[in-house]
Amino acid sequence: MTRNLFILFLAALIWIPGCASHPAIQPHLAEEGKTEMGFSLSLENVIPVIWYRRGLNKNTDVGLRIGIPLSGTGVDINRVLFRNDRKWDILNLAWSFNPNSNFDVTYMKFSRAKKENRGILPVSWMGFRIMIIPNGVLRQQDTEGLYSASTRAGLLYGRQIGKKWGIEFGYYHDFQAMPFSKVFSFDWNPKSPKVINEYGDTYVNFPPTNNGLPSEYSRLTGLSFQIYMYLGKKQ
Repeated sequence: MTRNLFILFLAALIWIPGCASHPAIQPHLAEEGKTEMGFSLSLENVIPVIWYRRGLNKNTDVGLRIGIPLSGTGVDINRVLFRNDRKWDILNLAWSFNPNSNFDVTYMKFSRAKKENRGILPVSWMGFRIMIIPNGVLRQQDTEGLYSASTRAGLLYGRQIGKKWGIEFGYYHDFQAMPFSKVFSFDWNPKSPKVINEYGDTYVNFPPTNNGLPSEYSRLTGLSFQIYMYLGKKQ
């Protein structure tokens, strides 16, 4: 299992570099007064992150992520809004430090399977996330006031794939930076005559790259793929 996950991550990493980060989602809240920990690998941050979650009460926990050296570091809080047998809803608020430091607001619906698989009743989750990059790599260099904050929205899906392993992927689109219909276009360039003829100069001030790397407006910045390793309670 570990070897297969590592190969999958490396294969994806070759194709999809990114420069944002998101909270590490657990299939359950940390118990009140207890701390749980684990690791996460993600395309958007590349560097492994260690995370801790501390239960405040039966409906709330807080998380701390520590990147190496700092990229991917962040804090977040979970709050259960609804419970019903095998299903529950959680609101997550998060902040992450990285080249395109971002705030996330995520509403997630969790569901526990009825049948046991690999010795556990696996949990899966779907969510809607709003992601805001107030001061990305281009805005940090912007002396003329050309660029605006990147605001994104999209869906995510995650699930347990073992007692200690979880996986999650999602995409969050910046509708002001490019049309959603062009997400899979390989020749998107907001300054090209073809794009300007079709859309005007609407997208000129949302360049997808910065010195060859994804900017806060790139579709790659909105792509998320994470692998979690749950290490359990901290002794």
